[in-house]
Amino acid sequence: MDMCKKKCIFAAKSFESMKKITTLTLILLCLVVAESRGEVLLPYDYSDPDVTQVGQDFYMTYSSYAATPGLQILHSRDGLSWKIIDAALPDTVPGYGHLDACPAGCGVWAPSIRYMDGRFYIFYGDPDQGIFCIRSVKTKGLPCEWEPAVLVKRGKGLIDPCPLWDMDGRVYLVHAYAGSRAGIKSLLAVCELTPDALSVLHEDQIVFDGHGDNPNCEGPKFYKVDYWFYIFCSAGSSKNSWQLCLRSRSPYGPYEAKRVMEQGSTDVSGPRQNAWMMDKFYHSQNVGVGGRILHIQPMRWSRGWPVIGNNGEPTSNLGRKVELPDGMNHIPARDEFNGNELPVYWQWSGNRKAHFAACHADSSFLRLFTYPADNIHSAPNIFLRKIPAGRAFQVDARVRFTPNDLNSEHEKAGFIIYGRKNRLLPIPGDGQWWQIRVIFSENNVCRLYRSQDGKVWEMDGQYQAIPDEWIGTKIGFYAVRDHQPINDAGYLDIDWCNIAW
Repeated sequence: MDMCKKKCIFAAKSFESMKKITTLTLILLCLVVAESRGEVLLPYDYSDPDVTQVGQDFYMTYSSYAATPGLQILHSRDGLSWKIIDAALPDTVPGYGHLDACPAGCGVWAPSIRYMDGRFYIFYGDPDQGIFCIRSVKTKGLPCEWEPAVLVKRGKGLIDPCPLWDMDGRVYLVHAYAGSRAGIKSLLAVCELTPDALSVLHEDQIVFDGHGDNPNCEGPKFYKVDYWFYIFCSAGSSKNSWQLCLRSRSPYGPYEAKRVMEQGSTDVSGPRQNAWMMDKFYHSQNVGVGGRILHIQPMRWSRGWPVIGNNGEPTSNLGRKVELPDGMNHIPARDEFNGNELPVYWQWSGNRKAHFAACHADSSFLRLFTYPADNIHSAPNIFLRKIPAGRAFQVDARVRFTPNDLNSEHEKAGFIIYGRKNRLLPIPGDGQWWQIRVIFSENNVCRLYRSQDGKVWEMDGQYQAIPDEWIGTKIGFYAVRDHQPINDAGYLDIDWCNIAW
């Protein structure tokens, strides 16, 4: 057998097919590392990634917090080039349907995605409610219909859950603790679930205590390889963290621990939250305004332990400009808004309502209606998308704002740079088309402009972008009003939006 074939012999490509082999993941018949370099795979904010494989298809999801559509799912045929195709929470963050928006930084934390018996399962922790599971209908691929979310385990501070289906049909769940809610952290716990994975059969048992050598251990992912139970997790601070691997013959331990990746001499500070699939190891890195961007490392096995990156040190091209080949720029640079549905990569800042927007496909523009809010940051209808990290870029758009004649002084609309603090570029409420331009430097200083004809530009100052709570900066459009009684709304029309670098 030639070396090219040896690199990626995958004995079990999904949790369903894994049952046909002696253990959940007798994965690499030949433990040879892939020749791909570790690199910034997607320079966008995909924090806390997790990946699963079904046949020839890879699926990834990530932390969406308060945004909707939430739990966006990306698809790939090679584990390298990705496209957003679905969202398991299209409209509402569970438990917050009675509110306009889930509080900033709350909601959907660190999900895991798995496929078992014809269904996709996504588990995630809500630090204020507990651990949720969302199952798909029976399907072979995505997009698909999703069942309502189930609160599998109630409790404050329960986060970062990951299930494991064992060969005997038993289902286990590992999770971590958020100190801000639970009053304790640096612990990992395992419990057993019912066969349908929707309720707890046996309560938690602490299986790892990171106090001392491995503080802030979190983000556990559960696997079984050659009769060993493995938990991959991160530990340390966001600026100096490392990847741990724990192993035991029992899901409840005792576990022996080994550091399998550290920053070392690289520029990959704080590699955190992880996913493993075949010979690829995915993790995120916090780069500030750009959010937590997605990295990939080669991975192999040696003497029962994973070897990640360059013998345990990340490999990275973060220090140079990341070029995205055709097919890897999964978020289109230009939106014409000429469809009957909103692109799935745009998100609302809160729980979606149908009357936030109307697609005018016949005239090729999107109309955002003003919505009452106490302030911009509490508005659920801010229309947002991610920014490319680590590079200078320019945003151009053509918009017009038509306020309600009876309420014009109480309505406002325009472009927004969205973070813990927001910078607005207001649009005059004259019902005329305006062009806007925002230029981001590599250090995220923004210069903002308006123009009526696209030739003569008026500068509206500059601004240093800052990230939001747990996420990077986003850009988009706002259309809000105060709580004055009114029976109709003004609106902001978006003809097109383009990002260039």
